[in-house]
Amino acid sequence: MTHSDDQPLSTGLKGRCQRCGEGRLFDGFLTVRPRCEACGLDYSFADSGDGPAVFVILFAGFIICAMALVVEVKYQPPFWLHAVIFGPLVLIVCLGMLRPLKGLMIALQYRHNAREGRLDRDGPAGG
Repeated sequence: MTHSDDQPLSTGLKGRCQRCGEGRLFDGFLTVRPRCEACGLDYSFADSGDGPAVFVILFAGFIICAMALVVEVKYQPPFWLHAVIFGPLVLIVCLGMLRPLKGLMIALQYRHNAREGRLDRDGPAGG
């Protein structure tokens, strides 16, 4: 077992290499590096797809909508004030959660050896 095989949560949320825990996972905001600069792990397996965005939409949508409803019921501000308050808040929460969740999904892919689905043509016939 390598350094961080048992810690996908911490290495993923920090954006670190799952194998060594030292190298950075991202080259830009969401661009995954080709390989780890510390241990050389090839990140070609990393394909999180739309998974992180879906979780961000669900989490942030629940949090922001609940807050907007509480503010509306309690204070009844004009709609333009809702836009001024919650518009930037949506951006901050969504962008703040996207990178850590993408790192977590890639770390979990590595930990569980997840790959794209393939047909098993050499195995026994189905049935």
